[in-house]
Amino acid sequence: MMKATKVCLAVALVGLGFAAEGSGADNVPPDGFVALFNGKDLTGWKGLVASPPVRAKMSPQQLAEAQAKADEKMRAHWKVEDGVLVFDGKGDNLCTAKDYGDFELLVDWKILPKGDSGIYLRGCPQVQIWDYNFNPVGSGGLYNNQKHPNKPLKCADKPIGQWNTFRIKMVGEKVTVWLNGELVVDNVVMENYWERDKPIYPTGSIELQNHGNTLYFKNIYLREIPR
Repeated sequence: MMKATKVCLAVALVGLGFAAEGSGADNVPPDGFVALFNGKDLTGWKGLVASPPVRAKMSPQQLAEAQAKADEKMRAHWKVEDGVLVFDGKGDNLCTAKDYGDFELLVDWKILPKGDSGIYLRGCPQVQIWDYNFNPVGSGGLYNNQKHPNKPLKCADKPIGQWNTFRIKMVGEKVTVWLNGELVVDNVVMENYWERDKPIYPTGSIELQNHGNTLYFKNIYLREIPR
């Protein structure tokens, strides 16, 4: 485990230059991007209502009622503190109010020891985030893939408690991920976790997820890619 940790740290140091290039005021998008998180409140976000197939079967009234309950639950566990989205690990995913198709996403994240998190794309899990001390492959892989690669090409995580930067590009069914400036997923098909016999949905929400402990996000920027 120690050997894997040393390799991961070495790779992370290489990526520091990339992260620094885009640095500036927090939650202020670079040119061509919009900020999904305004750094002040939960505007533009909603609570999770079941999986996409289950939501699709709901009537408009059922969905509206379920959404109101999910939003109330979301506000109990997701907070904004000093320009950072903070999740206490006790609720459900935080979802964008808008659905997206093809896009490029930038997001900074930070976890605590033994953290296990991820970013859902078009409502499907997930680009993996976790503590590399317990999972030496590192973060960024398409964890729930079964037929296509699900592990990152390298471990590029920074030490636990430090900020990491994802750059995620999704076009069609394929996803490319850079972590701290290092390519960790290279144009890999992302599978439909909810309906294995179908391709991933053409559009869907982006969701922030975590299992059981505190999680932090900021600088969440998105650029839609026209089809």
